[in-house]
Order: sequence, then C-alpha cells, then structure tokens
Amino acid sequence: MVFNSEVSCNGDRVDVAAATASMQCSSGMLGDKQLVSKVILEGLEIEEPPVDEMAVAEKKAGIARLMSTYVQHLQQSSAYHLGYPLNLDYDFSSLAPFLNFSLNNAGDPFAKVNSSVNSRQFEVAVLHWFANLWELQRDQFWGYITSGGTEGNLYGLLVGRELFPNGILYASYDSHYSVFKAAKMYRVKCIRIATTVSGEMNYADLKSRLLQNTDSPAIIIANIGTTFKGAVDDIDSIISTLEKCGFQNRYYIHCDGALSGMMMPFMKQAPKVSFQKPIGSISVSGHKFLGCPMPCGVVITRSEHAGVLSTDIEYIASRDSTITGSRNGHAPIFLWYTLSKNGYKGLVKQVEMCLGNARYLEVLLKQVGISAACNALSNTVVFERPKDEKFVCRWQLACEGNLAHVVVMPNVTLPKLAVFVEELAQRRRDWYQDKGLSAPCLALDVGKENCCCNLHAKKLRVPKM
Repeated sequence: MVFNSEVSCNGDRVDVAAATASMQCSSGMLGDKQLVSKVILEGLEIEEPPVDEMAVAEKKAGIARLMSTYVQHLQQSSAYHLGYPLNLDYDFSSLAPFLNFSLNNAGDPFAKVNSSVNSRQFEVAVLHWFANLWELQRDQFWGYITSGGTEGNLYGLLVGRELFPNGILYASYDSHYSVFKAAKMYRVKCIRIATTVSGEMNYADLKSRLLQNTDSPAIIIANIGTTFKGAVDDIDSIISTLEKCGFQNRYYIHCDGALSGMMMPFMKQAPKVSFQKPIGSISVSGHKFLGCPMPCGVVITRSEHAGVLSTDIEYIASRDSTITGSRNGHAPIFLWYTLSKNGYKGLVKQVEMCLGNARYLEVLLKQVGISAACNALSNTVVFERPKDEKFVCRWQLACEGNLAHVVVMPNVTLPKLAVFVEELAQRRRDWYQDKGLSAPCLALDVGKENCCCNLHAKKLRVPKM
C-alpha cells in the first residue's frame, strides 16, 4: 500500500508529507453555490483483509508505513498551525494505558449507573474545579463534560428555551455559528445585535431590539471572547440593559467562553465572569486553551435549572440531563490531568505569556506596514487578509472578509511568530510593491488607529512592548 494522500488547496494539489499546506481551503467568501475544496484520497480506500499469509504481512507493513507517514504529516502541519485556537503544547504519554479501555460516561455525571467502566469520579472532580472558579457552591450547580463549545452552547440555549418557551434569542453578529445553529434546531426566534469595530456587542442596539419585543422573555448570548476578534461582551452592561428595559426575572444569559472563558479568570485586569451575577450557564472548550487531544468542553448551570432537561432512564438505571447521553470518558481524565499538573499559578503564567506574545505579534505586523489589532483581553490578533491562498493554507489561517487572524496559544513561540511575519512581509511585497499597489484601507475592520493605509498610517497606534 502506498500512502499518497493529498489535500486540494484551491485547485492545487499539495503533498501532505511536504507539509507546505495541510488544510482544506476555499477561495474568498463562500457563495451560495461555491463549495469547499474536497480532500483527495489515494491509497486510503478501505479493502477487505487478504487471506494469504504473505499478503496479510504485506498489508500489515503497508498500514504501519501509512500510519507512520501520517504521523509525520501531522507533526509537520502542527508546526504551521496559527489560525485556530488549539493548544498543542502537551504530553499525555503517561495516559496512554487508558486508551485500552472503552470509557463511556453515560447520563448524569453525579448519578450512579450500572456500568462501572467510566470516569465519572474524574468528571465530577473537574466540574467541582470549574464551579469553584465561577463562584458557585457545590450544592447549587450542575454540569457535565461536553464534546466541545458547540455542545455547551446547545445545552445552555436549550435550558434557556425550556425556561422561557416563548423567549427570543439575542446574539451579536460576532457570535459563534453554533448559536444560530441552535436557534434553528430549537425553532427559536433569533435577533442579531450589531457589534462595534472591536467585535463587542453594541448595547445601544441591544436596548433598541429589546424595547421592540417587551412582551417576550429574553435569552441572551454573552460572548466571552468572540470567535474571530476575541472581543468580550460586558455582562454587567447586558444585565443593566435588560433591567432598564423591564425584563426583570424574564431573561436567561448563557456565556459562551469557548476560548477566553479559560483565560479571563487568570487576568488581573479582566472583569469577573461569575455566577454571583444573574447568569444562567457558562460553557468553555477543553481542547483550546487547556489543551487536549480530543475535542471536549465543560458546561455549568445552576442546579435549579438542570431539572428542566432531566429524564429518568431505566436502561442505564440513572437519569440524564445531557445533550448526547453517552459521552467521551477519556476527556475527563485528560482535563483532570492537565488542571492538576498546571494548577492556578501555571494557568496564570500561560495566560500572561499568550497575551504578551499576542501584543508582540501585533507590533511586528504594524512595524512592517500591515494593519493589525488585538483586543485588550484577547490572544487573537486580526490583520489584513493575505492575497495568496497558498500562504493562508500553509499557516492554516482563519479568514473572514478582509481579515485573517492568528490565535496565539501556549505552543506559539516568539521565534515562530517572527518567522511568520517575515514570510508574510516578503509575500506581501510581491503582492503589492512589485505590482505598484498600495495597502488597502481597513479602518472599518480594525479601526483608524490600527490601519496602515496611506490615509491613516500617520495616526497608526503601535503598541509598546
């Protein structure tokens, strides 16, 4: 068997083993009929095992070579991973023995089940840690370890919908796409709220929309770090707006903290995300800032709310309040291991490092004339979208409209960022100077103070290191 799998990057075939571009890419904004390029398979079609002993040995050796080559591909691709929030700085080799067990945490993590092959003890321990982090007493919370941020949002919004069946969902334009997926799944009316140039919710627009629908309760998504710009919605401003508009005791707030929800508690300058405030639920991703080899997350709500989804299930001799029922039993062990190994002080150190490195990247980009911006509480740097899709694929950048972004995670080092900016600057000279073009104006996307176009360059704000 020969491993010759490739990915298509806007029509160009790229050898995965070469590690020059390892992601599926699409050119520009996707139109209604435009499809993302498809993965090209060669040598990976699944076939029935041969009967002949020699052929069996050859097939086994071929599979071993294929797997070894793919490991090399993943290692090389990870070295150029900048656009998506994954912490790749971890070593879980000591947990390998657990992969020999099928761990299924079915049903309510706090209730006993017939099957004893699970990791419920680890799951509850992790949940206790998060409840303490968000200032909720152990007898006042309920939660579980999810498959990731999307499931956390699905759960939080479902609780809100069950508490207020005729409620209206309010979410900013910069909210994660899973929020609007949930609105469609639950058939909830959804009103999108405008955002500022930073990506934060526009509270004046929220007020205006609420006053147009005072007869219906409000279900609010508060973004604790938006997906693309890393903006943080002000929970206090949201609560104040709801109260002033007459929604006392008629609202539910779910906090989507997929990435920044695991960072803000460890920033001295950040506002508190806490159940001491009248919020309903919080969700975070476990594979992002913490780092985990499988997608996972945590959702916490008040125990008084959890009952709206609780059902007794005779088959597992327990109850279930989760979205998926059966859940990955390995994830709690990996999360418990990470939290125990790093501790509070270790997470503070990692957060400070990421914020500092993000500021460093913003400065480097502006120094070479590239418009860039980074929100104060964020490790996400947005900048002028590269014109070369091969470059976008090589560094696995996330793009929206005129912008691309880099999420500076614990595994992203200063030397790596310097190499990235140097390569981007060189490519950009080829795109612009050699063709006599000038830098585009991105004032509407990043603000005048961060724009490097000819009109705004004189007022450019270059942060101090």
